[in-house]
Amino acid sequence: MSDFQLPKDFESQMRALLGAQEFELFKSAINQTPRTSIRLNSEKPFSPALPKRPIPWSAQGYFLEERPSFTLDPAFHAGAYYVQEASSMFIEHVLTSLEIPQGVYLDLAAAPGGKSTLLSSYLGNDGLLVANEVIQSRAQILKENSIKWGLGNIVVTNNDPDHFSALEGFFDLVLVDAPCSGEGMFRKDPQAREEWSLDHVTLCSSRQKRIMDQAGALVKGGGYLIYSTCTFNELENEEMIRFLTEEFAFEPVRIPLEESWGIIESSVDTEDGTFFGYRFFPHKVEGEGFFITVLKRPDSASTQDPGRIKDFKHPVLKNLGDREGEALEQELGFDGTGKYYLLNDSYFRISRKFYRHFEKIAQALSLRYFGVELGKKQKNEWIPSHEWALSILPKNGFSQVELSHDQALDFLRKSEQSFDGLPKGWILFTYQHLPLGWGKNLGNRQNNYYPKEWRIRM
Repeated sequence: MSDFQLPKDFESQMRALLGAQEFELFKSAINQTPRTSIRLNSEKPFSPALPKRPIPWSAQGYFLEERPSFTLDPAFHAGAYYVQEASSMFIEHVLTSLEIPQGVYLDLAAAPGGKSTLLSSYLGNDGLLVANEVIQSRAQILKENSIKWGLGNIVVTNNDPDHFSALEGFFDLVLVDAPCSGEGMFRKDPQAREEWSLDHVTLCSSRQKRIMDQAGALVKGGGYLIYSTCTFNELENEEMIRFLTEEFAFEPVRIPLEESWGIIESSVDTEDGTFFGYRFFPHKVEGEGFFITVLKRPDSASTQDPGRIKDFKHPVLKNLGDREGEALEQELGFDGTGKYYLLNDSYFRISRKFYRHFEKIAQALSLRYFGVELGKKQKNEWIPSHEWALSILPKNGFSQVELSHDQALDFLRKSEQSFDGLPKGWILFTYQHLPLGWGKNLGNRQNNYYPKEWRIRM
């Protein structure tokens, strides 16, 4: 990558933060080509053929030796992995090293979905994640990535932070990867350099305070708040810790580190004790610029229980009774832990363990997707949804056809295909045993039900 000019005010800021000699190392590092990294979906077993090397703070994270065309990899479309920047995968280490309990989590600024899919994997069957995005077009991308990940424990919402007031003290963990000035993306995104200014940093800091003024109240007693940015300056990082501790009661949390990782710990002294932040510099860490801090809500802080909603009322969502839900679980060969809802005649399934939480969320927020959409039922025949195909739920009673790489790409392009000897009815097409989507053999023709808006155009 060729050298580029850095904004002069940014150079002054970084020299003050790093010192003159180390600044030159930093400047050299952000002229290098960024590394490509992926995080595997442990619920969809798959091993990339490309040479890869483990990311030390992520059990499922890997650096790739070269950047492939992900668009032309059927496994990418099947949700077998997520292309995610290595530094942000550090959240996995935060969760596992601190042994943060599973429960009901919120990712408040979630699109495009890297951190949400990471939280989804950590929660598994033992939690529910609200993945929220305020911008509608980005909420659609978040929905698609949640569907591809396929674990069925995500509720996608499209709300401003102000809309969460009914859910104060409700979440076991709140993650805010805040909109920021993007200094840590200078290597990957030339536009971030062009948009940067000291005024923009100040504007971002003000916006972050507005968001965090809402987010801090959403954490229940004993719960955790994770705040992160992809920027270096103290105004958007350490100053936010000071702001949070002035506005809310929080306790400090220190994250264990390996010295070899090159992550720099900073400390912030407040009236409530010394709090810690963790900064990733590209000349010290094999990743992009990143900052993260973790705070814990005191056990004595207010906690909101979802309570029992006697008559769940929603303008478009219908709660199915237990008897009908149990019959569906048996019919579909599921494990008996599902709770069912109808939306536009389509069946949705979430974990019964968290249905009260879900109903509280559904009444407070604007839903874009939740759990797993199974499809519609006409008489005794299922019209299965693409969402069901990509989920990790069983697909009992459906024929499966394994595709080669080229056949899989043709399927994903919705190209006309013909297969000999297919049974009549619905067929689940797979690649390396990863479900890609549905087709239907009508005898005289075969229909491809891959979503038009998702098809590969390359």
